[in-house]
Amino acid sequence: MLAFGMFSCLAAGQALAVDVRAAVFRIDYPALAPISRYDLVPEDMGFAGAQLAQEDNATTGAFLGHTYELETVAVAPEDADAAFDALLAGGQNLIIVMARQDDLLRLADRAGDGVLILNATAHDTALRDDQCRANLLHVAPSRAMLADAVAQFAMWKKWPKWFLISGSNPDDKLLADAYRTSARKFGAKIVEEREFEDTGGSRRTDTGHVLVQKQIPVFTQDARDHDVVIAADESDVFAPYLPFHLWTPRPTMGSAGLRPVTFHAAHEAWGATQFQRRFEALTGRYMREEDYQVWLALRVIGEAVTRTSTNEVATLRNYVLSDQFELAAFKGVAVTFRAWNGQMRQPILLYDGRITVSVSPQDGYLHQRSPLDSLGLDLPESACTAFD
Repeated sequence: MLAFGMFSCLAAGQALAVDVRAAVFRIDYPALAPISRYDLVPEDMGFAGAQLAQEDNATTGAFLGHTYELETVAVAPEDADAAFDALLAGGQNLIIVMARQDDLLRLADRAGDGVLILNATAHDTALRDDQCRANLLHVAPSRAMLADAVAQFAMWKKWPKWFLISGSNPDDKLLADAYRTSARKFGAKIVEEREFEDTGGSRRTDTGHVLVQKQIPVFTQDARDHDVVIAADESDVFAPYLPFHLWTPRPTMGSAGLRPVTFHAAHEAWGATQFQRRFEALTGRYMREEDYQVWLALRVIGEAVTRTSTNEVATLRNYVLSDQFELAAFKGVAVTFRAWNGQMRQPILLYDGRITVSVSPQDGYLHQRSPLDSLGLDLPESACTAFD
């Protein structure tokens, strides 16, 4: 009977042909060269993950009569609105967006209720809070989730005394705020804070190792007694120089040392090795977080289409936000979405540059719904009302 039921479902799926169109929309912002050549941004960033997801979705779709079509667009900030309007005019209503908060919100409002936007890169907690949108789901974790992942590990290690060093740029300040909130949430104490001023210039030449070797020890001298240094440096100005240059040797976490990431190229647990090899064979390079997050966003669409046998936006959105949705993501547990603000629940890997050192949520951090909800804004903490 079970075999007959499976055959009947397959036959029904084959009878319902569904054509699925999706787009990945990336805004390329001007930026300084990264501190390390290892961090140079590839031209196909994000699009490579989309290509792999397209293959995965097409493989499943071939058995069900579902076809998938993918469009990728990369534009400068000043061209974003016109290019996005062109996507909408062409009938695209499932769009993965790689953009900063202000642009993402403007595009989501421009799209309206008939379009589903999946945020693949913006970490701003406000997007999951008072700036949420009903047509906007978040595959990228929030800063609050990333900070909570670090905080849980620090407290599990019994490192409650933090020395917080933050950058001077706006995103650095937002990340520092996230760590302050995490410290209060999990019982850590920030014993001292200092701000590293970004003076501009070429970070690889003007702040090379000779100069930094003299600067950082003096900058961190005479700090109050602490267990760990927490770095809040989204601008990638100073944090990578902190390990081995601190006046008082301590572990470094956050933007350097042990970093919270959604994925990294050395991750092999839970079947990830085969996934990594497929990506490398397809692209000729290692996977970045942005690739993984775009892959994940497109797989969310593929899974929803597979289960609902439709490309209708409202049905897909409702299914993704329901208790029935779950998706394997090579992290040991299935990922799901928070129905109150559209944030994907997912484990956060703690990565030291070579291996996965740990994974948060840590053992012992429980929650009435899911341990994953111990990371980031919980329902009572979120001011989002768009999903009510």
